[in-house]
Amino acid sequence: MSGKFILAAEADREQLDWGALAWLSRPETTGAKDLVVIEVSLSPGGGHNFHKHPEQEEVIYLIEGTVEQWLRDEKQMLSAGDSVFIPADVVHASFNTSSAPAKLLAILGPCVSDEGYQLVDVADEAPWNALR
Repeated sequence: MSGKFILAAEADREQLDWGALAWLSRPETTGAKDLVVIEVSLSPGGGHNFHKHPEQEEVIYLIEGTVEQWLRDEKQMLSAGDSVFIPADVVHASFNTSSAPAKLLAILGPCVSDEGYQLVDVADEAPWNALR
């Protein structure tokens, strides 16, 4: 594939109990080999609990709202314009502790598998299950 426009109305969308995803780039939709790009909406009080991407680096860029961002066992409040770099296989989590929606852009690379995205949930494991 030599490139592709992804219009907002055409993005693959997924509703979750803690928010929503809009898949902007992944192998099956754009032919990407190195970038997975996801617009993530976190509902008030919602969050993407502790997890890691064993073979993927990630940058999270906050577009709007306020997010309690975890990188390993370190917590930082992020506001619009802030970001975090997450090395491969590093545990992290994002929580919207406000009463307003939050929106962020998650960029991961390289693509892993046909889906492009690899996630290992560790929220129920120590020490992650005791951090908040």
